[in-house]
Amino acid sequence: MKNFRFYNLLTGWAVFLIAAVTYLLTMEPTTSFWDCGEFIATAYKLEVGHPPGAPMFMILGRFFTLFAGGNELLVAVTMNALSALASAFTILFLFWSVTHLVRKLYGASKEYSVGDLVTILGAGAISALAYTYSDTFWFSAVEAEVYATSSFLTAFVFWAMLKWENVANEPYADRWIVLIALFIGISIGFHLLNLLAMPALVFIYYFRKYTFSIKGFVAAIGVSVALLAVILEVVILGFPYFASRFELIFVNNFGLPFYSGVIFYMLLVFGLITFGMYRTHKKGKTFWNTVLVSLFVIMVGYSSYAIIVIRSV
Repeated sequence: MKNFRFYNLLTGWAVFLIAAVTYLLTMEPTTSFWDCGEFIATAYKLEVGHPPGAPMFMILGRFFTLFAGGNELLVAVTMNALSALASAFTILFLFWSVTHLVRKLYGASKEYSVGDLVTILGAGAISALAYTYSDTFWFSAVEAEVYATSSFLTAFVFWAMLKWENVANEPYADRWIVLIALFIGISIGFHLLNLLAMPALVFIYYFRKYTFSIKGFVAAIGVSVALLAVILEVVILGFPYFASRFELIFVNNFGLPFYSGVIFYMLLVFGLITFGMYRTHKKGKTFWNTVLVSLFVIMVGYSSYAIIVIRSV
């Protein structure tokens, strides 16, 4: 088992290195003629981009532009390098996801022969490298666009769910669920593409925890749709909408200062979630506690959108 882990890590990082070198050598020297120039400018000066914005991409991009050392000619290069490295990490987690799935065909407790190792690691390497050099992914990997970082987060949350599957019945296994929720919240600040992984995450949870049945399978589909609806309609759209309603009431009707309604609304929402987490923890309701903690960290990740409002003032 230790041998497999060693070779799995070694081969994974080798595939990552191949992808990283490929993308860094072939990335755009400046900017592509579409949204890339806007993303580079907004990241460099922390400005407000086109709706709905990509605040986490802007913040992370600003960090990478610091490596330009004040040389504005290198700003685009550093932003393109961000996409190149994010894409290489996507390939890394894709490799580990594939080897995990292929390994299940052999059984987790089996002692692997050389042929087994070649089969498992070869399947992961071929799959990851095929995706590395696929046309669409390669193009997004070499320019300052949100798709590279969004793909990385999608690959990461799927891999994290497979890690949860390995330890689902062990104590503290649900911390992987909370980590996934946090990165889903963070991913909203890049692109909504990451939400497409949620049905797959629900099915992994269902097949790990329950015995298959048609009724259960249909229920899992319903749960995945409900989760998408909650995140899209309640968190992404509903949270700022009701914040604006509270603000109008507090300012126009109550005559209170600006932002008083928003502050009250945020304290109310996070206070209710915190109280719910406390009560479910005290009563030993692990499932609902995990749900509320996950909702809380999604909101924390989504809070990156505050920078859009702050920088627009």
